[in-house]
Amino acid sequence: MKYSDKILNTPSSFIRNILKVTDAPDVISFAGGLPNPISFPIDEMQKSINHAIEENGAKLFQYSTTEGYLPLRQYIAAKYNKSYGLDIAPEDILITTGSQQALEIISKVLLDKGDGVVMEEPGYLGAIQAFTMSEPNFYTVPLEEDGLNVEQLKNTLQSNPNIKFIYVVPNFHNPTGITYSKEKREAIYDVVKDYDVVLIEDDPYGDLRWNGELLPYIGAGRLENSVVLGSFSKIVTPGMRLGFIITKNKELLHHINTAKQATDLHTNIFSQIVVHDYLVNNDLDAHVSKIIALYQEQANTMLEAMAKYFPSTIKYTKPDGGMFIWVTLEEGTSALEFFEKAMEVKVAFVPGDPFYTSKTNVNTLRLNYTNSSPEIIEEGIKRLGEILHTISSEKQLV
Repeated sequence: MKYSDKILNTPSSFIRNILKVTDAPDVISFAGGLPNPISFPIDEMQKSINHAIEENGAKLFQYSTTEGYLPLRQYIAAKYNKSYGLDIAPEDILITTGSQQALEIISKVLLDKGDGVVMEEPGYLGAIQAFTMSEPNFYTVPLEEDGLNVEQLKNTLQSNPNIKFIYVVPNFHNPTGITYSKEKREAIYDVVKDYDVVLIEDDPYGDLRWNGELLPYIGAGRLENSVVLGSFSKIVTPGMRLGFIITKNKELLHHINTAKQATDLHTNIFSQIVVHDYLVNNDLDAHVSKIIALYQEQANTMLEAMAKYFPSTIKYTKPDGGMFIWVTLEEGTSALEFFEKAMEVKVAFVPGDPFYTSKTNVNTLRLNYTNSSPEIIEEGIKRLGEILHTISSEKQLV
């Protein structure tokens, strides 16, 4: 059987594969980016399912429009306009099957083989996987503590006229957990506004903030080629697979709509109507506040355990929200080898390699804290700390 180069060159999802290994009940897993199931509004969703069926009948089970359920798009527009002072209309929004589909569709619309994509380094591995299918050239720009290195971004855009879009996760970044500062957002805008490129701001975690203030997007409301991606996976339920694309660029959205038609005609209308019913009949802010309180406790537990059990030579980020902590091991330490040793004591995480487009055997890794109890987090970090102290001692002997 002869397969296409694009599928042969696309890596399988490290996390999807790793979850199969870590699914055993005795494994402490900090690997997946999984929302905590205790945060799912199951009783309320049950009521919304029943109510949606009663109100809509056969409409709930019929084909629907590609753009998505209009009342849901109206809800999203109102939410973003209120939170960010934007001027978003329902026709500026397209509902997708999770924001992962949004990444894949956008790459279909914008990329030919050899076109350029600017990625954060490290960057979201789901985006790397989705974009790779279109066989682009990746141009990576390193992340600093407050966002992209602006000077390198400017140089990259100047030197590579084939670049079609820039992809960033500005809030509680996956995998590092950092948040772009207001000053860095402004500096990036000042660079990007002079280039004919699309700026994609992927923001699935933005509602999950416990420290600091809500910050404006880099491009939304002022860049013609601005795209914002959002999702209900982290604040309602991931299983319904509801994401969305927001852009005021009507020509771009028209082509996205065409690509969506060719992909799956439309997103699951049952999920759209049920989630909309939930949103308009419940207090979403109160629900999200409970998730934030839960995740803040879990994040603090992990950070305190790392300070207690990890060697002082280990560096890690301290997020203001979201779901992840990024760890940098001592120079020369392989996170892949550390992972193998961690699995021997039944603890899993994601080594840094899949978050890079060209680097291998790196000394970085991602920890997720949202899907474990404080007691489990403490025990898991303690086990990892014992291994790291052993590795550090061995290095000193050499």
